[in-house]
Amino acid sequence: MPLIKTINPEKAEGEVKEIYDALNANIGMIPSPMELSSVSPWIMKNMLGSIQYFTQHPNLGFGVLSTIRYLVAEEYDYAYCVDFNKNFLKMQGMSEEDIKKTSQDPSQAPLDDKDRAMVTFVMKAIKAPDSINQEDVDQLHGHGWDDKDILDAMSHAASMVSASILMKTFKMDIAC
Repeated sequence: MPLIKTINPEKAEGEVKEIYDALNANIGMIPSPMELSSVSPWIMKNMLGSIQYFTQHPNLGFGVLSTIRYLVAEEYDYAYCVDFNKNFLKMQGMSEEDIKKTSQDPSQAPLDDKDRAMVTFVMKAIKAPDSINQEDVDQLHGHGWDDKDILDAMSHAASMVSASILMKTFKMDIAC
């Protein structure tokens, strides 16, 4: 049971109900971080906006984003989202062996070179942000990524770290 009172989807009203309804219509479920955010409709609207933004991102596709989410969830022992995103990886054709190799070394992710470079950069930054230098960013530019894409990918990863901390703090032990 969470340490703070969230709004149950069956009892939601107003903006929270509208967001729950939209999530159910689009993904068929209410992810736990969204239920936690129901405590603050402003945060909930921002999370929904982020989901909508990234599902329509012109350059960061489903494969690179779900790989980033999975790896960050693993790195931060964010059990709530590891399985959820692992299923996305399997949906895009990754085998258990592919996922294991990717977990051990992001540069082995079965993605194209451009996406693999982004995943590798993001995980380096998540693990050791002070280690990032101009050469790292230049390498991404060399793969065709622009600064907006790089910041967006890092923001997406950092939001997973934030969600992990919030979920653990408030004992939201239900699936992502």
